Amino acid sequence: MIGRVLGVGVRVVGRMAGQLLEGPAQPAGAPSHAPQASPVAGSHAQSPNDQNRAAAHATIQAGQSLGHTGRSVSRGVGGFLRPFRRVGSILWLEVTGVFFLLPVVVFAPSLGREIQAYPHTADHRTLWATTGVVAVFLYLGVSSFWRAHRRSKRS
Repeated sequence: MIGRVLGVGVRVVGRMAGQLLEGPAQPAGAPSHAPQASPVAGSHAQSPNDQNRAAAHATIQAGQSLGHTGRSVSRGVGGFLRPFRRVGSILWLEVTGVFFLLPVVVFAPSLGREIQAYPHTADHRTLWATTGVVAVFLYLGVSSFWRAHRRSKRS
């Protein structure tokens, strides 16, 4: 993922650098090359446009090389981390299950008090709300541990 983003970014920057080195866009009616002084006989001076094109080409090649290197590094890191992916996902499910069971532990005493007060009160909204919270978080916590158990059995 990082290699792909890096490669795309490098290509975009290389393209922008090439456009900047070529100079500003000229109007449609203007000649494509401005008149230039001819070089002195025997000198090997390049025109500014040739220099700009060479620099843009070098920038694009460097960007492509960097993109290739980024993909290679990404592939290597992915290969190194592959054995840890399964264990990491099981551990993540178990940690998530613990955090889902925390509200159950917090709301269970309140649920017990509401159940005991049920025959003596007329307003049962707190009982239903507490029961709903405990039921949802109990389901999420237990299902998270169940998924971790199934994933560990799959080997």
